[in-house]
Amino acid sequence: MLSQKLTDEINDQIMYEFYSAHLYLAAAAYCYDQDLDGFANFFTVQAEEERFHAMRFFNFVNDMDARIVVKGYETPPAAYADLVDLFAKTLEHEHFVTDRIYKLMDIATEEREHATISFLKWFVDEQVEEMATFKGLLTKLKRAAGDTSVIYDLDGELAARTFTPPTIV
Repeated sequence: MLSQKLTDEINDQIMYEFYSAHLYLAAAAYCYDQDLDGFANFFTVQAEEERFHAMRFFNFVNDMDARIVVKGYETPPAAYADLVDLFAKTLEHEHFVTDRIYKLMDIATEEREHATISFLKWFVDEQVEEMATFKGLLTKLKRAAGDTSVIYDLDGELAARTFTPPTIV
């Protein structure tokens, strides 16, 4: 059974995961405004992933027979200086999410809540992947230094990205 402290923190995480989805939809809108449909697709797919994450937490709280509390969140930013600024800020957000997952893992470990520890391991691994993706794209954009041919090549590459919900064992 989940403690009230762990339940509250996971309910907060549900909110942060949904906020992440909205942040990435706002980023997609910015990219569409810049006529970068591939980058917009990247962020739209990212938003789908974040909603999937939110629902995993939602279902976990329910499966653990704890009370789900759906909370609101603030409006995400809608404007950025350029793609480097956008990816720097979204990478910073992924750092925040990683810190949140680690905090949940710390609480679960302190409370010896083994089911939650097992559940969170997937998110720890997922955050490694998320951080690497955002860092890699930010590095490429910085190296491109505004070279439009590189940006359009990346745009084409990101247009092919899709989301397939993982089969989680």
